[in-house]
Amino acid sequence: MKLLHIDSSALGGYSVSRQLTADIVAELQRNTAAASVQYHDLAAKPLPHWTPVADASDPVVVLGNQMLEEFLAADVVVIGAPMYNFGIPSQLKAWIDRIAVAGKTFRYGANGPEGLAGGKRVIIASSRGGMYASGPAAVMDFQESYLRTVFGFIGITNVEFVRAEGLNMGDEPKALALQSAQAAIGSLIAPEAKAA
Repeated sequence: MKLLHIDSSALGGYSVSRQLTADIVAELQRNTAAASVQYHDLAAKPLPHWTPVADASDPVVVLGNQMLEEFLAADVVVIGAPMYNFGIPSQLKAWIDRIAVAGKTFRYGANGPEGLAGGKRVIIASSRGGMYASGPAAVMDFQESYLRTVFGFIGITNVEFVRAEGLNMGDEPKALALQSAQAAIGSLIAPEAKAA
């Protein structure tokens, strides 16, 4: 199994999404005989934002192609996606712009768009300061809805969320959120173990 691990939080050691992705990867490795992991910290080494550069030898184009090839080769993708201002961090959006590529991960046909990157499992560690999964603030959640949409657009229907929300609402809600997220991670099973 090839596993691609992406972190995007700018909070470093204080990041809940980073803690969760590390725990998710460790859990998957425990359940998988042979898991190779490719890791990218998009906050420490941010990708330049996408521009229509035509020169194939341009270092930015080469880096973007590398990101795309790693994504295409991965069986499982684990992504740390904190909510920033109701959406995702711009550094994560820059990575998505490198993997949502016409002719590679999607194409337009007679019946409209068709995803080409199916067959992968995507697990997203979603961290939020408030409560957005339900209730009045749910209409402001452009983080998870966007991620489901973009991965669905490129053909990935197996998208799972490990969610920790209410992190900035006090010590008790934060502790409960982390406990709930850890329980969700504990229930993750590698695809090979599911098939056994």
